[in-house]
Amino acid sequence: MREANANGGTTGGSEAQAKDACLRLLTDRARSRSELAQALAKKGFEDDVAERALNRLVHVGLIDDASFAEQWVHSRHTYSGKGRQALALELRRKGIQQHHAEAALSQITGDDERSRAAELVRKKLRTLSVPSDPGERDKAIRKLVGMLARRGYGQALAFGVVKSELELAGGETDGLFEE
Repeated sequence: MREANANGGTTGGSEAQAKDACLRLLTDRARSRSELAQALAKKGFEDDVAERALNRLVHVGLIDDASFAEQWVHSRHTYSGKGRQALALELRRKGIQQHHAEAALSQITGDDERSRAAELVRKKLRTLSVPSDPGERDKAIRKLVGMLARRGYGQALAFGVVKSELELAGGETDGLFEE
């Protein structure tokens, strides 16, 4: 919030205004401290005013990056099907410190990730036919692996899940993914 000063220039808003701006943003969804700092900077608040407002909100427990990271990881993994790699990138973009990100990501086990990837592949297989023609079959498999890769699943996991889900669905997997 910029206010005109006597010289016609602008100055940032008050700490109370910065706090109110943060509270309005927090009513939409939880946010990281970094996201709120960026929003305040965009609104024209001076750094020291924004820092004091953010510190106050941290002190009263309205900003908690560790809790935010845990909630974000749970939500995005459960509802959007994101893998650990994608979630790590999202947390980094949101300004979450490495130790908070690692703690939040540790709540997703390898089994959880594999299970969620399998659910995504099964869902996609309902609408995707896997032809018996090897060339066309390979295209369908690349689609499935690509879908998992875009959601942040590692290549080895993606190939393994696609192969096992195709086998369960009765698809031909001979000659695929030879090790």
